[in-house]
Amino acid sequence: MTVPITVIGIGADGWDGLGSSARAALGAAEVLFGSARQLALLPAEVAGERVLWPSPLVPALPDLFERHAGRTLAVLASGDPMFYGIGVTLARLFGPDALRVLPQPSSASLACARLGWPLARVPVVSVVGRPLETVLPELGDGRRLLVLSADEHSPARLAELLGRNGFGPSRLTVLEQLGGPGERVYSGNAREWRHEPGDPLNVVAIDAVADPAHPRRTRLPGLADSAYAGDGQLTKHEVRALTLAALAPAPGETLWDVGGGSGTIAIEWCRTHPDCRAVTFERLAARRAQITGNAVALGVPQVQVRGEAPAELADAPAPDAIFLGGGLTQDGLLATCWSHLRQGGRLVANAVTAESEALLLNWATEHGGELRKFQIYRAEPLGGFTAWRPQLPVAQWSVVKPASL
Repeated sequence: MTVPITVIGIGADGWDGLGSSARAALGAAEVLFGSARQLALLPAEVAGERVLWPSPLVPALPDLFERHAGRTLAVLASGDPMFYGIGVTLARLFGPDALRVLPQPSSASLACARLGWPLARVPVVSVVGRPLETVLPELGDGRRLLVLSADEHSPARLAELLGRNGFGPSRLTVLEQLGGPGERVYSGNAREWRHEPGDPLNVVAIDAVADPAHPRRTRLPGLADSAYAGDGQLTKHEVRALTLAALAPAPGETLWDVGGGSGTIAIEWCRTHPDCRAVTFERLAARRAQITGNAVALGVPQVQVRGEAPAELADAPAPDAIFLGGGLTQDGLLATCWSHLRQGGRLVANAVTAESEALLLNWATEHGGELRKFQIYRAEPLGGFTAWRPQLPVAQWSVVKPASL
């Protein structure tokens, strides 16, 4: 952009809440972009051409701004434009040097101010254009979080979601039109939520209280096997925890999970941090469906589900780590995965058959890394006594691809 785009945060208090710099920028703008609600907050004397955002928004932005190139542009955003706002998208499209951002307090700042909560310690989840289930990994007994609602129906849907997932006793507080003359705050128990839909511009604060009878599900790897639906084809939770420890996920990294089964490794990789991503490859359509269902139910709908490897590998997002939990003896699969792994990336492969274990031994001889073997025993009744029942032993190879290759 030859002329910087001024991105101006505006609160529910509208023009009255804007500072002199924001008012001057809006008065000087030849073109004003925003939603119908935001543009309606401006007085008539702000004379620039008013342009409503198209739908869908993001694909249309490059052409939209190209048509107005060379003119003085102002963009209206809710509160802080860089907090789940249009400013983030514009910075990604045009670069930060193309923007002049004038923020207002974010909805999270205002909500914490009303509630007396420490903003720096309160996680925020947006369900605007995202599945509601993305809230689930953040829940924990005694935890507080804020949810940016999609519309006026989000509070009731959240209450229902919490009730179904063991957090029915939680207290929900809805904060509508924060900072404006129509501000309204009301609360209730999730399990007994009876409030009618209110204003679409709202934030929901959750004081999470867990039902002691419901299984705990934390972000740490090793969820109970019963957390997953499907045909039973899954990495058992003890081995799963050891496998995720070897894969060592970090925020923002991408995993390839080859031979997805029930999706356990990809799902728990993504649950470790909201910015983690995973692509899982599974040959059978029924299992692909069960992976998708499990990913949504456990709050990580960002898991991509694809068909059989290696055919589906070519255009997948580049991996930081690869897990092979099935198909190891498929001709060329391990070599293909190794070729796609970046230098410094991690590869972990689990084997339960003698043939696949022999393959790992050969690869470890050539490429180094670490070999381990796990034998898990579970206590089971035997008559009136208890016996240790062995699970299948699992051989594991974990390796970091060296920079010289």
